[in-house]
Amino acid sequence: MAFTTRPTLQGTFGMVGSTHWLATATAMSVLERGGRAADAAVAAGFVLHVVEPHLNGPGGEVPMVLSVEGADPVVLCGQGVAPAGATAERYRDLGLDIVPGSGPLAAAVPGAVDAWLLLLRDHGTWTLRDVLDHAIGLAEHGHSPVPQVAATVASVQELFTEHWTSSAALYLGADGPRTGQLFRNPDLAGTWQRLLAEAESAGPDRDTQIEAARRVWREGFIAEALVAAAGTPTVDSTGTPHAGFLEADDLAGWEATWEQPVSVDLGGWTVHKAGPWSQGPVMLQQLTLLGDVELATLDVDDPATVHRLVEGTKLAMADRDAWYGDAMPVDLDALLSPGYGDARRALIGDTASEDWRPGSPTGTAPQVPEHARRVVAGEVTHEVGGGLGEPTVQHQEPQRPDPVAPPVDADGTTRGDTCHLDVVDRWGTMISATPSGGWLQSNPVVPGLGFPLGNRLQMAWLDEGLPGTLTPGRRPRTTLTPSLASYQGRPTLAFGTPGGDQQDQWSSHLLLRLLAGFARDRSLDLQAAIDAPNWHTNHLVNSFWPRGYEAASLVLESRVPESTVDALRRRGHRVSVGGPWSEGRLSAVARHPDTGLLLAAANPRGMQGYAAGR
Repeated sequence: MAFTTRPTLQGTFGMVGSTHWLATATAMSVLERGGRAADAAVAAGFVLHVVEPHLNGPGGEVPMVLSVEGADPVVLCGQGVAPAGATAERYRDLGLDIVPGSGPLAAAVPGAVDAWLLLLRDHGTWTLRDVLDHAIGLAEHGHSPVPQVAATVASVQELFTEHWTSSAALYLGADGPRTGQLFRNPDLAGTWQRLLAEAESAGPDRDTQIEAARRVWREGFIAEALVAAAGTPTVDSTGTPHAGFLEADDLAGWEATWEQPVSVDLGGWTVHKAGPWSQGPVMLQQLTLLGDVELATLDVDDPATVHRLVEGTKLAMADRDAWYGDAMPVDLDALLSPGYGDARRALIGDTASEDWRPGSPTGTAPQVPEHARRVVAGEVTHEVGGGLGEPTVQHQEPQRPDPVAPPVDADGTTRGDTCHLDVVDRWGTMISATPSGGWLQSNPVVPGLGFPLGNRLQMAWLDEGLPGTLTPGRRPRTTLTPSLASYQGRPTLAFGTPGGDQQDQWSSHLLLRLLAGFARDRSLDLQAAIDAPNWHTNHLVNSFWPRGYEAASLVLESRVPESTVDALRRRGHRVSVGGPWSEGRLSAVARHPDTGLLLAAANPRGMQGYAAGR
């Protein structure tokens, strides 16, 4: 039996896994009081805004994949679009070659709140007041923040003190976030209390109140404050004050949307992801590269398998960098076709490739961003952690012994971290959600609201004519990528992780471990798959400012056997060994297809993710 830090939870009533114990406890308490999975997820989602403000907030976004009572999975897109005034030309006229990593120029239309409210309206049963109760209480009366919050604030203390004074007022000083002391955000509590009051004044009906709250968010006092904040010149990651382009019409004109997922089959399983406006198809491409593998014989830890998975990740990520976006120019069916998978698989040799190799699924040559080409060629170098000036030195993602805080620089630059939440209820509804953005380090706190705007537009390009070109009304291609898998047509597994560009690496490894184990003995040991030593490669164009690239890189946890490390180095991988528990923040829930038992597990890394259920 594989070593696990905790058991995989088993029960029949309901299960939750998330990146913070207070979100998990909130969701489980909702289920215990008769709420459904959607009610539980929404309540927990708003709690994550309070307890993980360095990883997500109301000004950010959330994609979800869900199945309601065993029905076909659907995607809920809570990724906002570029404002009408945010054209690539206007950014280039400012002397920019890429979108800043922080500040108003990086702010898309916030999408998270409307998505949570739409989920509550369409698939929940509770009132808005009931689901907001936990978040309001924690913001008003306080909670003990995890150490990562204080570590993030410390990273940007000078920025807050000298430039982002509204953030300094909340996060610095005697009442700032410190583990073991209560941290309060009274402005955020007041924002939700006022939202509730205005929503409830619209009438007694639950749906009427939810729709009224959506209007207040998009057109009322919150929208007015967000627009004012976006129009205020603010020092960003370039070291220069810039105002953004978010206007009232941008907020009023955008709503979260229901969409069909993109899916591929592997064995008796079907994996469902959001479309190419997300990173989701990267996992699906990795699976198509394994079309010749018998799952029962797959050993995810064998050095030869790790090599093959790393090389497959490089190919899938290169296609992401070249083809994905809200206006994808190639047929997604062609990108995920077995024939294209076979052709890409043929490129995998016995040694690590150092090349960036986007493919041509329809015979059209990829059009790549000039900045990406220069980064891959080593012509662009960037400083990390050097303050607010012009970057000059090659970016290398810092390696920490264990995850203590997301990699945040003094200018607010953050290279990818977020939250995750999975819920399954006794009626069979299953939800996987990855809320992110609107980090405390993405923009100044909006006065009176208690939260900042996001910075997701940094993932758009300023070259014209690309799938990911910054374009008004288009979604930036995000890294957020929740997952749901069905077995023989029945939704079975919901899972995901924070981690920016690593999300569809860590999640793919989890999935393959589970599918291989199930093929051998019908087991679904979620905790063992989460606890297993993990890895990632940075052989990709980083999605976050300043868009680095590390050819043939491979980062392994130190629990990986030394013989495996040596074997991978002999194959040409540039291996770095991190801490024993430094790769991944996965959580998962499942409904076992044989027994009907509900299962849950969460990541022990960082000592804050937990699962609960009965």
